[in-house]
Amino acid sequence: MECPPSSADDVPNEIPRALAAAKRAVDIVGAAALIVLAAPLMAVCAILVRLTSPGPAVFRQVRLGRDGRAFTILKLRTMHEGADDRAHREQIAQELAGAGGMAGDVAFKDAADRRVTGVGRFLRRFSLDELPQLLNVLVGDMSLVGPRPVPIWEAESYPLSGQARLAVRPGITGLWQVSGRSTCSTIEMLELDRQYVETLSLRLDVSILLRTIPQALKGAGAA
Repeated sequence: MECPPSSADDVPNEIPRALAAAKRAVDIVGAAALIVLAAPLMAVCAILVRLTSPGPAVFRQVRLGRDGRAFTILKLRTMHEGADDRAHREQIAQELAGAGGMAGDVAFKDAADRRVTGVGRFLRRFSLDELPQLLNVLVGDMSLVGPRPVPIWEAESYPLSGQARLAVRPGITGLWQVSGRSTCSTIEMLELDRQYVETLSLRLDVSILLRTIPQALKGAGAA
């Protein structure tokens, strides 16, 4: 699926309470079930991370959530400890200024990125590094489906239209993940997030979840 062109529409209204409550109920039940099912796999992946590179198995970083509230995201570490994110910051700035290309063209998304460990590359390809985010979903920081959670510095650099994504919890998967992942630029990602918020429904969430499964198994769109 190709990424749609970007636009600069106004930030949409708050999500209806009934829909938000139903979405949260699905998140709690779904995350709890998936944690039980995925616990052995997460344990194996965490052991592999620890055995193959120095540093903790779990990576923690402050991200921006619903209504602009900060939270600490959990991921299996895929980079060497202390990896520099300057290339990432520069690319985001270029794309927002209209000077950058596709996100997949830069070093921090490159499959040859030396900051990414061998095990980390495998985890990223099949989105296994995101399994600990089920805990973020369970405690209410994230949702199973929603906009991609980004660092505070990145969210603060977005245009006004990009603030639409803050109307809902960020998700483990979303339109960005099933529409190209790293082959989409930042501007295109923001447009996908806006479209998601404006058309939010449980049916859309189920559709995205079902599309995520084959995408993850194939490693489609992974950097």
